[in-house]
This record gives sequence, C-alpha cells and structure tokens, in this order.
Amino acid sequence: MDRLQGKRALITGGSSGIGLETARQFIAEGARVAITARHSQAFEQPRQELGSRAVYIASDAADAAEQQTLVAEIRDRFGGLDVLFVNAGIADLRPVEQWDASGFDHTFAVNVRGPFFLIQALLPLFANPASVVLNASINADIGMPNASVYAASKAALLSMARNLSAELISRGIRVNAVSPGPIATPLYSKLGLSATDLQATSEALQKQIPARRFGKPSEIASAVVFLASDESAFTVGGEIVIDGGLSL
Repeated sequence: MDRLQGKRALITGGSSGIGLETARQFIAEGARVAITARHSQAFEQPRQELGSRAVYIASDAADAAEQQTLVAEIRDRFGGLDVLFVNAGIADLRPVEQWDASGFDHTFAVNVRGPFFLIQALLPLFANPASVVLNASINADIGMPNASVYAASKAALLSMARNLSAELISRGIRVNAVSPGPIATPLYSKLGLSATDLQATSEALQKQIPARRFGKPSEIASAVVFLASDESAFTVGGEIVIDGGLSL
C-alpha cells in the first residue's frame, strides 16, 4: 500500500463521492493530499474522517482567475505537485430547447475552462515526472437524451488529455482520463428531481447497464490511483472506461 509514497496530490471536488474516495485511497497509498470544494462548509465530513491527513482548500472550479489562488496555496503547503486529479464538475442535464447561454457557459466554465487554467497555472509546480488525471464521462462516447452540453464538455476533457499529453510529455507530465458510467454518488441527487423521479431514473439507467448496477466510487478511485502511480508510466493521453459495459 505504498504506490504513492511521498507524492503530493491535489484533488479538485474532493469533499464527497469519487473525489473523497480517491482522497482516502491516495492517503492509504502514502500520498500527501489536498482537496478542494467550492464552499468550506463542504469539508465537514472529510475533516471528521481524514482529519489532519488532508489539506482543505475552498476554491471555485468555475473561476479561472481563482485557480491562481489555489496554486499559490499548493505552493505554500507542498512546494510542488506530483499528482493532479481534476474531479470537480457538474452534470446539468436538460432538453436542448431549455438551454440558455448562461447555463451553457457555466457547464463549460466548471468542466473545461477551470481545469484548463488550473493545469496551466500548475505548470511551474509540477514535478518531473508528474501525472494529471481528468474525470471525464462515457457520455462523451455515447448518445443520451438531455446530455448534449454535459457530454460536449466531457468530450473536451478527453481531447485535452490527448493534446496536453502531446505537449507536456517532454516535461515529464502525463495527462490521462477516466470515463465513468453511472456511479452511486451524490451527483444524481443534485439534478433537481423529485424522489419518485430520481428512483425511476435510477431504475431505468440500471436496466441499460449490462452489469445491472451502478458503479462504486471505489472502482473509479482505484483506476485513478493506477494512473497517478508510477505503474502507469507508459500510459499517456489514455482513457480508462469504467461503465459496467454501458458504452459497448
């Protein structure tokens, strides 16, 4: 359990779900970990569980300028960075006719623009070697009603993984992505659905998954640990799909 021994890691959106589980696994593997959330109140549960084993930084992933402040905090706390897991994101699902420019821009600000400028701002701090892992989605690879803007933002992340790897590998920085299918996390409870509609949506989704269940955050976090570790040193610009067969 020492695959990340001595590594310094930043996890955005690390206060719940996949991000928090990844923090648990990173710490278990020997990493020093910082996690972000938009509001400091979101750290109540992680603090109770992780305590002083993690650093907690309030940071808005949608604010490109705020990424500089986050990077300054990482510099002060860690001095440099070996691993970045870009997990912060939103899933705003709407029929195409219900979209407006503000909602479109917000999805891309959180899911694409913020991550891009965070990586840019971190360049002076990244070690050689370093690993960047982007949390994309199988929605970038499949068609699904109401997911057009969300899927487009995740497709942009996958393209970023390939193109930034081509540009940054000479500096020792690898960029890869995980693409989860439906995962049992608080994300779905944030869609604004009633309890009845949420249950119906959950059941309909599970029927489409060959594995007949939602994935677990631990199953995604384990893949992130692999990509963050030196075990994946020859994995560059790649995508690990973890979806129970949904995209087959």
